[in-house]
Amino acid sequence: MKVLMFGWEFPPHITGGLGTACFGMTKGLMKNGVEVIFVVPKAYGDESEEAVRIVNASDVSIDIRKTEQNEFWKNITYLEVNSSLVPYVGPEAFDNLMETSKMVTSLNDESVFNARYTFSGKYGDNLLEEVARYALVGAQIARDSEFDLIHAHDWLTYAAGVAAKQATGKPLVVHMHATEFDRSGENVNQRVYDIERAGMEAADRVITVSNLTRNIVIDRYGIDADKVVTVYNAVEPIDTPGEPLKVQKHVPEKIVTFLGRVTFQKGPEYFIEAAYKVLQRDPNVRFVMAGSGDLLEKMIRRVAQLRISTRFHFTGFLRGENVDRMFLMSDVYVMPSVSEPFGISPLEAMRSNVPVVISKQSGVAEILQHALKVDFWDIDAMADAIYGLLQYKSLPEMFSKYGAIEVDNLKWENAARHIKSVYEQVYH
Repeated sequence: MKVLMFGWEFPPHITGGLGTACFGMTKGLMKNGVEVIFVVPKAYGDESEEAVRIVNASDVSIDIRKTEQNEFWKNITYLEVNSSLVPYVGPEAFDNLMETSKMVTSLNDESVFNARYTFSGKYGDNLLEEVARYALVGAQIARDSEFDLIHAHDWLTYAAGVAAKQATGKPLVVHMHATEFDRSGENVNQRVYDIERAGMEAADRVITVSNLTRNIVIDRYGIDADKVVTVYNAVEPIDTPGEPLKVQKHVPEKIVTFLGRVTFQKGPEYFIEAAYKVLQRDPNVRFVMAGSGDLLEKMIRRVAQLRISTRFHFTGFLRGENVDRMFLMSDVYVMPSVSEPFGISPLEAMRSNVPVVISKQSGVAEILQHALKVDFWDIDAMADAIYGLLQYKSLPEMFSKYGAIEVDNLKWENAARHIKSVYEQVYH
């Protein structure tokens, strides 16, 4: 079986868990006999192709009839965004509908034969323009490729998946890693919501990363429950050829880590308030916030206001081996997410024998047994959980030992087997 897969990022060029999940998923699919053609807006040439063939959308020329181009752009104008959007990083200013309409008109006036678009592959000012152009390129790639079905990840690639389905008639599976409700709470961006809903309605199957997300898809988007399937994410084993990775802490204190985007969704402010409470009871602890995002400056100010700066560190965004190094230095990992569709980072921590505290409002809480679970808003309970893991030796030893065993069974190879079964349901 061969799959045409659309993503927005692929390691090592990632901004969050989506690219990491796609990488693990494709490796797992390969072990299950599934060949993947993975399309990204911009490839840098250093992506791992051990399990996929990477297609750079920026290298693809579009050669389609002008009537098809006109029709597609006319249909996609309603997708344009005129307010702040937070896909993975801080809010960016996007072109409003009037400006976008001008862009569409100018494109329609031009010849589209042999057109080629250069994508940034990022989340910048012209994101919606890139999403729309990516859909055009996706349709062209679909026409030129041999494959059995289409798989699109998150709203950024749904239009490309739908366009590929319309161009070829092949079945479409869309993967919902995070909904607009997860990113924005109840203040959803209506146009992003519309993109998500249209993509899921057009799909033959929708894969969600947790039952938490599945319920949102069914209840808030009105998607038929019969075509929504939960497949939990997994984690890659630490790849340490030769000598295992070793790190030095250089500080005597125990370390408590938050690693993720510093955005509303991830609950960084609750981590800081809990840290303050822990430090009132034990000042010999260091807290680390590893990540970047639109709330970072606010979090730095709050740490200063609480006068805990000497015990608090901001590392910026970490990737690859630096993530593993951070976990190896950590004594406790905390994920206080307000709304987390799944959450791969606790699995990465447990893989490194680090006990974890996670919010009950996370999809990964559905499957993890050896993790301390608290409500994201309950900073007293969060502080107590952190303090207990730091002070009582037998508690972290138990969670580390059995947590590592538990996470060892959560392999992408197993998750990919479930994804392949979803493929088989729609591929005839």
